[in-house]
Amino acid sequence: MIRAFTAAAISWFLVSFAAVPAMPADQETIIVVTSFPEELTTRYEREFERGHPQFHVQFVWKQSRDALAELTKPEQGGADIYWAPSPANFALLRDHGAFRRISVDRAALPSRLGAQQLADPTGLYEAYDVAGYGIVANPGALAAAGLSAPRRWRDLASPEYARRMAMPVAGKVGFSPALYDIFLQSEGWTEGWRLLGEMAGEATLLDSGFAPTATVREGKAALALTIDFIAEIARANGAPVEMIYPERTAFLPAHVAMTAGAKHVAGAQAFIDFLLSKDGQLLLMERDSRRHPARPDAYQNAPEGLVNPFTLPASTLLDYDAEVGRRRPPLIALLFDLAFVEGHAESADLWRGIHDAEKKFAADAKTMAIIGEAKKFAGFIPVSESESRATAFLERFGRRDAIDAQLIAQWRDQIASARRQARDLVASLEPAP
Repeated sequence: MIRAFTAAAISWFLVSFAAVPAMPADQETIIVVTSFPEELTTRYEREFERGHPQFHVQFVWKQSRDALAELTKPEQGGADIYWAPSPANFALLRDHGAFRRISVDRAALPSRLGAQQLADPTGLYEAYDVAGYGIVANPGALAAAGLSAPRRWRDLASPEYARRMAMPVAGKVGFSPALYDIFLQSEGWTEGWRLLGEMAGEATLLDSGFAPTATVREGKAALALTIDFIAEIARANGAPVEMIYPERTAFLPAHVAMTAGAKHVAGAQAFIDFLLSKDGQLLLMERDSRRHPARPDAYQNAPEGLVNPFTLPASTLLDYDAEVGRRRPPLIALLFDLAFVEGHAESADLWRGIHDAEKKFAADAKTMAIIGEAKKFAGFIPVSESESRATAFLERFGRRDAIDAQLIAQWRDQIASARRQARDLVASLEPAP
């Protein structure tokens, strides 16, 4: 029995091996470092090699931190191309001389979306797609609650929305620090954190990137904060959800660049040309990816309902500061944990008390002023607006394990003190026994 099985297996192996076409001896292998998912990269590999049989594309999957380490090695790990949604990495690598200039059809690929810069001004990397940030909603659940679709970020601080909302945890979900930075740039640092606190206090906090959309799809929440392609994939596959882009949101680019040490320059440029061609851009809109092209003419063939960010009204687009935005994610993730994740149940009680008092004393201007003070304390963050824009300050938080533990303890105490003051103010509104 064993001999028969072995003989059959060997026969199958020989036939299968013979059926595999040999790689041409003169075929060049282009090494691409990326974090894009395999279903997307496989599609590009197949279509590019079909039109360019002299090249073979080999992908090396690296998440942001590992990609940065790989591409700062002396020979950049043998990579020819870096292709990823990581604006901070591209800026850092550019500043370290890790890229060479690439050729781009600027007539087809604008370097801006509204006032926002998409591509490197010196031509060292180019936008491949743009990801939008906003709200995934279940229209049926909103209608059942008697709510219209929110149109501004600050609408979500209303308890009618917050109590039916899911939010990603900034320290656990890769896209969420950028999402919250957009929110903070739109609403202002201090007021933005207060609004986020008001939202998070009554919302459900989730630690998976797909979880907010799944929660809305399943009707467990009426709306959630997300990056758009996750919501669009769900919608394309029949989920009862829609993506809402609130006023003053942003679309952040993924980029592609050729490494300074590329050994296959012609092949690397050919692959980059394909990624940025109209045919290449159409591939990223298929049902299992549903991303937004960086090339406006690709939207002529876009799936129904996929928003063209290049035609959105000016009021929708934030003049996003990418230099500040690329430095703030570690700080935002840390503050989100300290202010919202730790002690979330107590925070929820505090905000419910504030909202109940707000409803009860809505006609009393003096009491409403006290409630306003309570909101400021409940949403207090121990970092100023000027610190949040200071490069030297922000660089202190690049490595979580290197952050001063004494500073974290101090911030934790300051947040706890502010919350106590908020609770005392709310308690003062109740009549004495």
